[in-house]
Amino acid sequence: MNIKVSADSTCDLSPELIESYGIGITPLYIVRDEQTLRDGLDVKPADLYRWFRESGNLCRTAAVNVADYIAFFSEQLKDHDAVIHFTISSDMSGCYQNACIAARDFPGRVFPVDARNLSTGIGHLVLDAAEMAGEGRLTAAEIVEILEKKREKLDVSFVLDTLEFLKAGGRCSALAAFGANLLSLKPSIEVKSGTMGVGKKYRGKITAAYKQYITDRLKDRDDIDTKRIFITDSGIDESVRQELHALVASLQPFEEILHTQAGCTVSQHCGPGCMGILYYHK
Repeated sequence: MNIKVSADSTCDLSPELIESYGIGITPLYIVRDEQTLRDGLDVKPADLYRWFRESGNLCRTAAVNVADYIAFFSEQLKDHDAVIHFTISSDMSGCYQNACIAARDFPGRVFPVDARNLSTGIGHLVLDAAEMAGEGRLTAAEIVEILEKKREKLDVSFVLDTLEFLKAGGRCSALAAFGANLLSLKPSIEVKSGTMGVGKKYRGKITAAYKQYITDRLKDRDDIDTKRIFITDSGIDESVRQELHALVASLQPFEEILHTQAGCTVSQHCGPGCMGILYYHK
């Protein structure tokens, strides 16, 4: 089968990876005042941070709608036998439900997949699907079946530098944000069963917190699949990225260490300075 692999913009893959693997992308929407903007096309994370500093208000995010999905799938099926499309966790957005509704117009040809994850947790599944599709041995349904099992092995987490964006979005109380700032706490967030929860809290400067977080998750572990790891952030200095790359490489023999920057949907909620490592367990 000639299979097209695609995902919502929440997969946070870099433009280079998207081009290299031939991935189709459907952008979510960012709503700023009366403007409706497409994630990654009309607006970038830096624009959201600047808007928040100037106005004190957060933008809103909106799912890819059914009409958008129908138009996208229709276009892809002109040149492909089938489409496998990955969405952010259905517990976090209506994208998966909308994609399923749209897929009804293309029976047996469009396969929406609820990644039960966000950011490059989705990205891992997307690249795996693209590799399998490129080999040409499996049908779209077979690839989906494999990856719906493999998604349970994903380890997805990140560390926050600030709670201001979560507070502004109503996902964190002002008291909790004040306490975290007072104690210089940098909480980690973990994705499990499609939802986010608070993990270990780190204290001190953010770069030190990054390094301790990475060490905690990777050091002396023999249950990690070392094929690929993503280091994904919402805006940190390049020198820090290189330090973190070296640390990851020293702790586990990953074949690929890929750096990507989070798009607007993720950055809108976590703010600048968020960083995570995302990989599979064996």
